[in-house]
Amino acid sequence: MSFQAYLDTIEKKTGLTPRQLLAIAEERGYTNTTKAGEVIEWLAADYSLGRGHAMALFHVIKNGATIDAKFVGADSSHRDDSDTLWLDGIATKP
Repeated sequence: MSFQAYLDTIEKKTGLTPRQLLAIAEERGYTNTTKAGEVIEWLAADYSLGRGHAMALFHVIKNGATIDAKFVGADSSHRDDSDTLWLDGIATKP
């Protein structure tokens, strides 16, 4: 599953866009120095998200919406079409 697919599934499961979850994370004090375990615990407790989905959102908390170019266009099930993740929701995705 690609990074974007993880984020899209998070939105389907929670009803919140990735950007909305990032705002909640910021309100909770999560920054790029927060440990992954804290984010995983929060997302599991509040939204019943598993580790893989939580790690996708953790990546965005830690690194922003850009992913490494090695994940773009690669020949695998984990490839993304762009190095920039769409955070504003499935309905508004270009």
